[in-house]
Amino acid sequence: METVSYSEWVPAGALVKGLMVMFSAIIVFVTFGLFLQGRTSGENIFGLAFGWGILALVLFLFWNYRGLKIQIASSKLFVNYGLFNQKSFLLNDITSCKRIKASFGRYWGVGVRYGFDGSLAYTTSFGDAVMVILKKGRPFVFSSHNPKEICDIINQA
Repeated sequence: METVSYSEWVPAGALVKGLMVMFSAIIVFVTFGLFLQGRTSGENIFGLAFGWGILALVLFLFWNYRGLKIQIASSKLFVNYGLFNQKSFLLNDITSCKRIKASFGRYWGVGVRYGFDGSLAYTTSFGDAVMVILKKGRPFVFSSHNPKEICDIINQA
């Protein structure tokens, strides 16, 4: 097991949290509105089940993408964004590292995105990010609170 020299947790940004709360509240109010109407027809039962199923999906997605875990070990960079999006790179395979801004204009949102420059990005908010250029493959971008420190560690390796 490699010794981890750097570790960071980057939680989802305020925009993502706000949208999740707003969308969840809308679903709860609509389904409770149907329930309080007192109708027990098949359509309302289906609507309630469908609404709560959508709410469960939204809450699972938010839980899954609630943050980004970054680790740098002696020879590898690990970036995990939920259960399904995990990347690792050998530090020797990284040709350069630089600090950038993950903007709406470049990625058209947050999450797992492809940029107009051909990069793959794991972003939790619009703001500071790290771009690593690899020997093979597309550039990889990820959000970070400490992009300078990450690039210093990678460039020294």
